[in-house]
Amino acid sequence: MGTYISVRGWLECDDKQLAAIQEIISAHEDDHYSNGWSTPRRHINWTHYLFYGADVRESALDWFTDQITEIAQIPDTDGYLVRGLFLATHEVTGTMEWQIRNGQLFASPAGTSYQYLTE
Repeated sequence: MGTYISVRGWLECDDKQLAAIQEIISAHEDDHYSNGWSTPRRHINWTHYLFYGADVRESALDWFTDQITEIAQIPDTDGYLVRGLFLATHEVTGTMEWQIRNGQLFASPAGTSYQYLTE
């Protein structure tokens, strides 16, 4: 059956970044895990949010992190980069917190504050 990682979280961006992000997501289309991406039905105010939620096979995790790494480097019109937060819960090794900031993906153990999500 394989090992799975439950990936859930969001990205924050502006209009220009959203268009670039959607191009990256389309370029990585796989007709399966790509369906985990979503946006609100209607945009509200100025920040755009993109959400992801899916249980991803460990063997396909690079598919997701490659997208995030590429997306993290997209600047807005003022030079600010995409930012976001994801939790990735591995069936065996536990939960990691992925921070998307400063053009990179930073991964660290999530600690006990998110433990309720895996009980």
